[in-house]
Amino acid sequence: METHEHGLAAVALVVLVALAGCSAGGGSAGGSAGDAGTQLAGGTPAATEVAEATPTPAAGDSGGGSGGVNAQVDTRKLIRTAQLTVRVDEFEESRRNLTRLVRRNGGYVGSATQEVHGSGNDTWTTGTLTLRVPAGNYSGALARIEAEGTVLSSAQQTKDVTGQVVDLRARLKSLKAERKKLRELYEQANDTEDVLAVQRELSEVQTEIERIEARLESLQNRVAYATITVELREPRPEPEPRDTTNWYDTPVTQAFVESVHGVVVAGRAAVVLAAYALPYLAVLAVPTLAAVLLYRRGIDLP
Repeated sequence: METHEHGLAAVALVVLVALAGCSAGGGSAGGSAGDAGTQLAGGTPAATEVAEATPTPAAGDSGGGSGGVNAQVDTRKLIRTAQLTVRVDEFEESRRNLTRLVRRNGGYVGSATQEVHGSGNDTWTTGTLTLRVPAGNYSGALARIEAEGTVLSSAQQTKDVTGQVVDLRARLKSLKAERKKLRELYEQANDTEDVLAVQRELSEVQTEIERIEARLESLQNRVAYATITVELREPRPEPEPRDTTNWYDTPVTQAFVESVHGVVVAGRAAVVLAAYALPYLAVLAVPTLAAVLLYRRGIDLP
């Protein structure tokens, strides 16, 4: 039993030494990539953003030196975002146009909001669309969005996450190596206490691996798809101008014509009213006349 424990401890020691070597290798790789990015930024403006680590050619290989730099520039990881505010004539029509645009370019609508405003009898609509567009179609989609209406404001950002991706991949590689060693140690462990300890360490490593993988997947998605946030605004209808002219400022001729028109309208209204009232008067006239005659005849009687 003691021999077994010594053997297990020796295996654990080997695991720790191996992991230390992996961690040191990952850190030095990340540091080298960062140093290379700094040197390139100071030497050539085109290489201010460096991508994942690429093997550095030998000093004597002068023909491959520029190719290595170009490879680094071509594989850098960039997250592109943009925010625009655009005034459009019809909100719903512009929303449909932009939705079709991103789908034709292989993208999708991440989210959408809409709000209808009102004042009196006037209404106008505003809303926001979050568009995800493949990075290769970013510039073309942005130009088409700007042509949809009048651009009121615009902002663009580009974030280089190459260093983060390189660091996460190095950490992931180290953790997977640690997981492999822990699984081997788990197979060799016979004591219950040792098994539980290895299981606990294995669970923690697996959790960290899943967290880093999720982080890498998120970064890769944001690199592959640019994010364009567009606020669409319909113009608020202009209120009708109020008539501030005083009645006594009206010209005499205009006042006379308007008065004549008013008399004509009043006469027409009287004729129409009489036409409406005539049937009722005809119906009421007969009993009224009979009542008057009976009343007079009653007065004439002795």
